[in-house]
Amino acid sequence: MLKYIISSFLFLAVIGGYSQTKPIDLQPKDTVKRTDPYGIRLGLDLSKPLISTLKDEYTGLEVVADYRLTNNWYLATELGNEKNTKQEDLYNFTTSGSYLKLGADYNTYGNWYGMHNLIHVGGRYAFSSFSQTLNNYHIFDTNRYWTDPQYQLNPPTTTPSDFPVGATDPKEFNSLNASWLEAVVGVKAELFANIYLGASVRIGYLITNKEPEGFRNLWIPGFNKVTDGSRFGVGYNYTLTYFLPLYKKAKKIKKEEEPDTEETSPLN
Repeated sequence: MLKYIISSFLFLAVIGGYSQTKPIDLQPKDTVKRTDPYGIRLGLDLSKPLISTLKDEYTGLEVVADYRLTNNWYLATELGNEKNTKQEDLYNFTTSGSYLKLGADYNTYGNWYGMHNLIHVGGRYAFSSFSQTLNNYHIFDTNRYWTDPQYQLNPPTTTPSDFPVGATDPKEFNSLNASWLEAVVGVKAELFANIYLGASVRIGYLITNKEPEGFRNLWIPGFNKVTDGSRFGVGYNYTLTYFLPLYKKAKKIKKEEEPDTEETSPLN
């Protein structure tokens, strides 16, 4: 019996000595491989169907998409169609057409591992092809009393004043187009797995604007209202998108800077 007890003590001593010879790693490395999903995100601009429901004079639809190119860069595009009727003081017109926007977004938000939210800035080149229909108009003529034969034969008994001359025959202007550059600032937040709610503000600058003879482009699909004497326009969108992961890439982890260990010599 004593022999077995002595053997057990010797065995434990050998194991203990061997375990103490192995160095203890006080800073173990993380061996879990971290990856990020890459793929395409597809969705719709929610504001346009909502406005189409609330306003009879407007119909519109916009499809949005982006593709993750690198850790922070995304290729982005928007494709849409709009039809809008507007009533101004002296005329009523309808604009109808399609537009395409191509560009890129840069994500400025630093996500924790496992998060994929975006606060992005970017730019677009946009092109729109459309038509304008002048539904009716009135010309403000201060000399109508003196020039119209009808009023020369039957002059009014009241004091001459300004009279609007009207036309109700629609006049259509086709093959119109415009192009512009667009600066974009927006956010995309992941509500559920791969489902994102987003919003963005856009400031556009018109580069080209083919206008009809005798009329102006007062509203351009994708650009919105054209302001008299200015090339700038403002737009926005609210998107609901689905991210379709296609593959994964290893996530690059920034190495922590090592402390400066350089020894300084004492002053003599």
